[in-house]
Amino acid sequence: MSSDAATVGREVKRRRTFAIISHPDAGKSTMTEALALHARMISEAGAIHGKAGRKSTVSDWMEMEKARGISVSSTALQFNYTSEHDGPDDAPHVINLVDTPGHADFSEDTYRVLTAVDAAVMLIDAAKGLEPQTLKLFQVCRHRGIPVITVINKWDRPGQTPLELIDEITERIGLTPTPLYFPVGIAGDFRGLLDRRTGEYVHFTRTAGGAKVAPEEIMDADAAAAREGDEWTTALEESELLTEMGQDHDQELFLAGQTSPMIFASAMLNFGVRQLLETLVELAPAPEGRADVDGTVREVTEPFSAVVFKVQAGMDASHRDRLAYMRIVSGEFERGMVVTHAQTGKPFATKYAQAVFGRDRSTVDLAYPGDVVGLVNAMALAPGDTLFIDPKVQYPPIPSFAPEHFSALRVNTADKYKQFRKAMDQLDSEGVVQVLRNDLRGDASPVLAAVGPMQFEVVTARMKSEFGVATTIEPLGYSLARRTDADSAVELGRQRGVEVFTRTDGALLALFSDKWRLQYVEKEHPDLTLEPLVATAD
Repeated sequence: MSSDAATVGREVKRRRTFAIISHPDAGKSTMTEALALHARMISEAGAIHGKAGRKSTVSDWMEMEKARGISVSSTALQFNYTSEHDGPDDAPHVINLVDTPGHADFSEDTYRVLTAVDAAVMLIDAAKGLEPQTLKLFQVCRHRGIPVITVINKWDRPGQTPLELIDEITERIGLTPTPLYFPVGIAGDFRGLLDRRTGEYVHFTRTAGGAKVAPEEIMDADAAAAREGDEWTTALEESELLTEMGQDHDQELFLAGQTSPMIFASAMLNFGVRQLLETLVELAPAPEGRADVDGTVREVTEPFSAVVFKVQAGMDASHRDRLAYMRIVSGEFERGMVVTHAQTGKPFATKYAQAVFGRDRSTVDLAYPGDVVGLVNAMALAPGDTLFIDPKVQYPPIPSFAPEHFSALRVNTADKYKQFRKAMDQLDSEGVVQVLRNDLRGDASPVLAAVGPMQFEVVTARMKSEFGVATTIEPLGYSLARRTDADSAVELGRQRGVEVFTRTDGALLALFSDKWRLQYVEKEHPDLTLEPLVATAD
């Protein structure tokens, strides 16, 4: 390797890039805060649904997010973390947490984020167990071969038993949990954690409102037994049962997606958060090469390349800018370098490159594989695009989620039509919704397709706040879509309860009123092309 490649190789080994997947209200934003707190990136944690006086989470910035206590947008948080196992001369690890929307209506945005990470943390509510949104996102991780670390959150509240949760995960998704840290104390009475690999006890002390890092006390087994009595004995016995069942960590099986290291935690109290960071550093994979559209792998030490996975405008009303998030796949990125946009073949200047932490931004001068960099005013870029320095490379596009809700959008006043078109083009290119058109409806009334209806609320809110355009949403009587082709579109257009549209990417989509209508058409016309889209539920 050249000296440049050697430098890139060293930087890659330091990096861990992951996302948190969860059902709404499992505590994802709170865990994001807790991780940043433990990395000393912020001095005090705040949760949207926390006690009075606690701040809004730094990763939630849109007014809709603050008002409803949900995550709609994605942000990328980068921080350094020094592991307890690092030596005095070791450089700190670089953690890239690509935050995702927590609400089920924004699954498609989360799917895009999962194309940009090397591992996922599956956050599960101790009381509710596996929930629908978590299952859906786990299947995406499995499809993409992303290894999963499981965190049972909210152990400070009443919930199921550890063994019940472990059994549920095993039986429902075929993933075998291998707890690294086992809880001492039942759900709702969180004393601390048994480190199953060392046999030591980690005892936590609460802080006021959970706003600070929870002090830890490490004890040996005898001291733990003296302090916790039967609770310690129970934890030991259940841990030994797991060992007898073969549920100890195996790195090869974890990376193959067959097992999942497990931690019990309370993000709100900051219990178990350091253990999660240590697990990420020790077990999560470092960035690796990626296959291009032809199947050739671009290794991390080869010249620069990156994939755009998210485009976001309206983050700062005073600047009216547009930010494209790119995940660096290979090589060294240097701010100001001129790269090639694979989709157009045109040069792209990277003068304005930033790291984004919620609303806060800082200039990025250098970045390496695994890092996420925001490119400002990247008007030509869309999710799935490739940027590179020769030799040329183009990575596969990001598939679109199967939409389940459909509405027509109309501008309220004709004199705003020009702004309406501009706004529609921008929101479409960001991937806020899928935009469908056909000759019958025309450009004046595009049809919006979304995973969840709240995506339509985002469209109308941003139309009004960023472009000054008042719009009306009219729900349509369709509930599912299938990809079709030009030959089939003619016959489909004759069918009752079916309408064919062209999506912005050129795909032809046939919309159906319900699954019975789809089944009828498939039965009567088996020769028609009707292909399911990614993550189709039915």
